[in-house]
Amino acid sequence: MSHPTPVALPLGESAVTLSWGTTVSADLNALVHHAARIIRAAALPSVEDIVPGYAVLTVFYDPLHTAFGVMADRLLELLQSSGGEQETGPAPAEHVIPVCYDGPDLDEVARQTGLPVAEVIARHTAREYRVYLLGFVPGFAYLGELDPALVVPRRGSPRKRIPAGSVAIAGQQTAIYPLDTPGGWHLIGRTSAVMFDPVREPASLLGPGDLVRFVSGPG
Repeated sequence: MSHPTPVALPLGESAVTLSWGTTVSADLNALVHHAARIIRAAALPSVEDIVPGYAVLTVFYDPLHTAFGVMADRLLELLQSSGGEQETGPAPAEHVIPVCYDGPDLDEVARQTGLPVAEVIARHTAREYRVYLLGFVPGFAYLGELDPALVVPRRGSPRKRIPAGSVAIAGQQTAIYPLDTPGGWHLIGRTSAVMFDPVREPASLLGPGDLVRFVSGPG
């Protein structure tokens, strides 16, 4: 079956945003990453960067060598010509992250969800999560989707400093803070896994499209 065709929109004077909609879903996100692989493989002249989002893909180009209309038409043509092909990209990398579930918000999450703490942990570790995108700070991976029973809003008062390695949830997603930063997600645990190391290649442990499982342990 052919993939749905995205809409091409300008982003400033040097980027095309391909949009499949506004819904956050694993299926749409898979289309985004599939399209990113197709465009990377084409190695189009003037393309400088390719940035996946939840349901959009932004392609940055050199405006001195091409124009929005030309680039947009070429991208859509590429995707349309390969729309009926089978997925040929590499299998997503899989990561198992040990977590010590002793976060300062764990009891509050249990209270808000009406679940025992042990059930919160069991539900958080029961799923395989997809890396929708990287953002906020280097190495911060937005992982989804969370068990519906664990969905809680962000904290009313963000913390000024969250330690690197903190495992958190907010809305329908979970994440691991890669650096010491401010943040408003609920902290339910911690891990010793290094999520971002600028001297490592790649610097980010998790990449867009990767799969993640959490296991309860010493972290």
